[in-house]
Amino acid sequence: MIASHTGEPTHPAWLLNLRATPAACIQIGRRTTPVRAREAASDERARLWQRVVAADGAYAVYERRTRRRIPVVVLDPVRPAGRA
Repeated sequence: MIASHTGEPTHPAWLLNLRATPAACIQIGRRTTPVRAREAASDERARLWQRVVAADGAYAVYERRTRRRIPVVVLDPVRPAGRA
């Protein structure tokens, strides 16, 4: 997930919520999956950011609009307790 906030000077509220409570659920279609959010750091962020900009050039515009570094959030699936 990209916390671009369309290049606004502040982070979007959802990012602040995930920083405070990284445990979340995502829904794709009818399927819900528990996840843990984390911000990609250094090399991982750079690699993911390149892919995002290649897929949608608007993110490069957002990056130019702001002085903040736009966070890239990774949602790692969480296995339910007792499952291997």
